[in-house]
Amino acid sequence: MTDSYVRVRGAREHNLRAVDVAIPRDAFCVFTGVSGSGKSSLAFGTLYAEAQRRYFESVAPYARRLIHQVGAPKVEEISGLPPAVALEQRRSAPTSRSSVGTVTTLSNSLRMLFSRAGDYPADSTGRLDSDAFSPNTAAGACPECHGLGRVHRVTEDSLVPDPSLSIRDGAIAAWPGAWLGKNLRDIVATLGYDIDRPWRDLPQRDRDWILFTEERPVVTVHPVREAGRIQRPYKGQYQSARHYVLHTFADSQSETQRKRVAQFLVSEACPACDGRRLRPEALAVTFAGHDIAALAGMPLGALAALLRPTAEGADGSEGTAEESVAGTLARDLVARIEVLTELGLGYLSMDRPSPTLSAGELQRLRLATQLRSGLFGVVYVLDEPSAGLHPADTESLLTVLNRLKQAGNSLFVVEHDMDVVRRADWLVDVGPRAGEHGGRVLHSGPVDGLADVPESLTRRYLFDGPGGDGGPGGGACGDGAREPRKPSGTVRLSGIHLHNLRGLDAEFPLGVFTAVTGVSGSGKSTLVTQVLADAVRERQGGPGPEDDEETRPTAELAAAEGLDAIDRLVRVDQKPIGRTPRSNLATYTGLFDAVRKVFASTDEARARGYKAGRFSFNVASGRCETCQGEGFVAVELLFLPGTYAPCTACHGARYNPETLEITYRDRNIAEVLEMTVDTAADFLAEVPAAARSLRTLQEVGLGYLRLGQPATELSGGEAQRIKLATELQRTRRGHTLYLLDEPTTGLHPADTEVLLRQLHGLVDAGNTVVVVEHDMGVVAGADHVIDLGPGGGADGGRIVASGPPAEVAAARGSRTAPYLARALAGFGEDRGRP
Repeated sequence: MTDSYVRVRGAREHNLRAVDVAIPRDAFCVFTGVSGSGKSSLAFGTLYAEAQRRYFESVAPYARRLIHQVGAPKVEEISGLPPAVALEQRRSAPTSRSSVGTVTTLSNSLRMLFSRAGDYPADSTGRLDSDAFSPNTAAGACPECHGLGRVHRVTEDSLVPDPSLSIRDGAIAAWPGAWLGKNLRDIVATLGYDIDRPWRDLPQRDRDWILFTEERPVVTVHPVREAGRIQRPYKGQYQSARHYVLHTFADSQSETQRKRVAQFLVSEACPACDGRRLRPEALAVTFAGHDIAALAGMPLGALAALLRPTAEGADGSEGTAEESVAGTLARDLVARIEVLTELGLGYLSMDRPSPTLSAGELQRLRLATQLRSGLFGVVYVLDEPSAGLHPADTESLLTVLNRLKQAGNSLFVVEHDMDVVRRADWLVDVGPRAGEHGGRVLHSGPVDGLADVPESLTRRYLFDGPGGDGGPGGGACGDGAREPRKPSGTVRLSGIHLHNLRGLDAEFPLGVFTAVTGVSGSGKSTLVTQVLADAVRERQGGPGPEDDEETRPTAELAAAEGLDAIDRLVRVDQKPIGRTPRSNLATYTGLFDAVRKVFASTDEARARGYKAGRFSFNVASGRCETCQGEGFVAVELLFLPGTYAPCTACHGARYNPETLEITYRDRNIAEVLEMTVDTAADFLAEVPAAARSLRTLQEVGLGYLRLGQPATELSGGEAQRIKLATELQRTRRGHTLYLLDEPTTGLHPADTEVLLRQLHGLVDAGNTVVVVEHDMGVVAGADHVIDLGPGGGADGGRIVASGPPAEVAAARGSRTAPYLARALAGFGEDRGRP
């Protein structure tokens, strides 16, 4: 008989301890365990990596060099392994030119539909190629905005926010600071303009020239400096405020400079194409009375409804060739859109930029594409497909996964949602804890068998408690359901207009824990991480938006009240803490500064004249020059994938021999970086600055991470908890508003308990916490709930219910209510809020 199992022997990837395990094919298999236990190392780092390696061995050597490949996993043997497809969590696609249509390839079919079956104007010379309908090609992109749909410009109001000031007092806020700003001011004075009159009192002609001229006059400046300083004349060239802002935003290599000038830009729809991104000749072609930009902007559900008559009308009956092509393409589009709608993504439009999508939305888009691919006998390795999903959408996800299995494929799913875990055919639980305390397979078999494994942390959340929903209050830290806290004040935002929020009024109580809920696309993240965050940031005059938010649309607000009660805003998200291996836990938290000072203060370091900078692997004096402080070197192989190998000079230590000769308590700096947080907490207990950082990292459950672990190896959940720990170790003054977008994504219920204990501690200290959340256990333990919906996209954007969890659980018309009621039913004696 043919063996129907994938058998792994001696897996040692990352923290796996020579794991032997057998996993059935043609089944829905779930991998569980706390963060850092080794489940992803087994599913992705071992099984998927080996499947990919075997596939590439069959590919021609030349083609192999053109494809990104992972290295061979550390495993003795894997038998019975079919080809594999990985669907991982990725936070965003590379650029704003990537969209829902390009990710799913729906845009290809839509462009072909317009090219072959569109209605052309009478004076057209011929049919356009499908590329002419793409804003990402030279043939189709609007020449004015280059296919982006928006242009950036400056106005007098954006360049001069306070016209009561004079130029000398800083009226032109867009000018740079320091010497260059003074230089421009002196040139303007030399040219004869009054720099001491209030800006609003200057003639409009003078104001326009100063701000917008394209002239670049060169004049001799006689600067007036403080007494005692050299008053030497010099020649200076003028550039207008507009020229400076646009030139800096387009060409500067400094992200700080780009972010600064971005606040003086006004983004608006391109006047040439009216934001539709295409050339006029492409927009003149219509289908069912709409141009392609209009169809790409429709919610997918509405687009399918518009195309369905064409798809159903051309069912093989006689008709023109054009009608036959239209019917074929429309049927394909409708069938693929129906899968996306089934996965709860019908609210998305085809032109929605990929960077605005959540990781869960992106993964479901790719999942729908795979479902239509018709592959057979493949292992699909999925990374938390339920991430970002409202419980109401999880049932649809399970239906789609079951269809993949019924088509003859195997599903290996890394998952933390206990509702999904219970539906699995087979469960592989890895642990028992994280890092060096994990890496063992505790159970591999039917789900019910985990009940007999007492050392499993997953077991309690899977089986214990009424309803067994495994909410975060489950057992370990519960002290019975508490009464909701009383607010200390309220923030009121009125007349909100942004995306699908249309004239919305919202109230956020202060001094309590608020959970914002709703199905995917209902407007939760828009309300919290954009509208509320921007309102607080604007009132406080804080730093501008993040790099990838520089040109996003901003909300219109009729009124905002109560913001003065907030002294500080902290946003904690799951974006990486660094893009290169040089960034790590120790550098991000500031812990490494304390460690370097400890080594610099040793007697030997002082005798040699070594300062703290000597112990940075980014500084030439202390690092290994062979690997430039990386600890490894890239090895290029002609016909095999490139790989990394430990540096032959420092053997991965990152430092030169002289630096490594300095020790603290018999350990050198490289050995300290290799310590876990738990080990370092004991080793550095007598160093107050380091001990404080390490203690907060332990409190958020990250004791298993190594101090020097590269940021590129950290999950989104780990990055989020590192950011939270960094905030917790700071001295807090005043009332802080903490905003978190789905903080439990990527967290095992045991890790969620640890995280919630910290968040509720922040509220107990007098602060406000607002989370966007789908985990009903977290919502049940909140003081206040704001439920948006009832649906996604155009069907959402309204507050369906708000109030204490018990009130929202009883609300009619809320899709959240029944799931919240079930969680509250299990929130008894052993399921209280941390």
